[in-house]
Amino acid sequence: MTTNLISYPKKNAKNKLWMAAIKPPMYSVAIMPIWVGTAIAYAETKIWNWTVFSVFLAAAILILAWENLSNDVFDSETGIDQNKHHSLVNLTGNKLLIFWLGNIFLCIGLLGILAIAWWQHDWTVIGLILVCCALGYFYQGPPFRLGYQGLGEILCFFAFGPIGMAAVYYSQTQSWSTQNLAASAIVGIATTLILYCSHFHQVKDDLAAGKRSPIVRLGTQRGAQLLSWFTASIYALTLVFVLAAVFPPWTLLSWVSLPFAIKLCRHVQQNHHNPEQVSNCKFIAVAVHFWCCLLFGVGFLL
Repeated sequence: MTTNLISYPKKNAKNKLWMAAIKPPMYSVAIMPIWVGTAIAYAETKIWNWTVFSVFLAAAILILAWENLSNDVFDSETGIDQNKHHSLVNLTGNKLLIFWLGNIFLCIGLLGILAIAWWQHDWTVIGLILVCCALGYFYQGPPFRLGYQGLGEILCFFAFGPIGMAAVYYSQTQSWSTQNLAASAIVGIATTLILYCSHFHQVKDDLAAGKRSPIVRLGTQRGAQLLSWFTASIYALTLVFVLAAVFPPWTLLSWVSLPFAIKLCRHVQQNHHNPEQVSNCKFIAVAVHFWCCLLFGVGFLL
């Protein structure tokens, strides 16, 4: 009886580490650009190719899985993840396995995008996605490691915003859209918000590994202040584009996510200096991203 009582908490703790390593909520980052870009394509052209949408969605999830796995591999080489118990490399103890598993996900994902390009006899989409993958590699991959120079947020914005959403819209319509470009700024900022929030609790490890993240450069207090402006810009830009008749008024439904945004900013303002308390802020940012982008897309459909 005593043995069982001791083993269950260990098993539960291990399961929690695996869930934290796999990061299921984070995959909304891959889904939302495709949802919003396709919704805009449908609103403008009444075209919704479900086969292309489904294949693109599956491919994006696989490519993001590659990004997450390869980041764990590359971070293990710099020592920045030595205290990160939910790193897949630390959990498995097999860096080579994680490296090749990530590459397999990338290849399958790119095959999906390649299939879309082949169906449409147009290589534009695969070209754009390859650019996004390159930005993902530049973020953590050697010899670039631009994330260590504090440039990760810029790469994230373009990969999940203007470039990624251009590929999604083009996959549905084989054309371009200024409305989609404007919307990509909203999605790009909301996505970048998650990456920005992931730095608050790991300043000590980042400094030790020589990583100059935005929070290392600014300090946690100034970083928390910038977060409020950063978050507010999502809603301010949406309102500006609605008033300018670029977006339909229904896109203001995205403001329903405002309570999550307020919760995020208050939480970080109060706990920016406490790594244990602020470590969950990226998951609040995921909630902001999910509900804001989901309702933003619904606004275009309505």
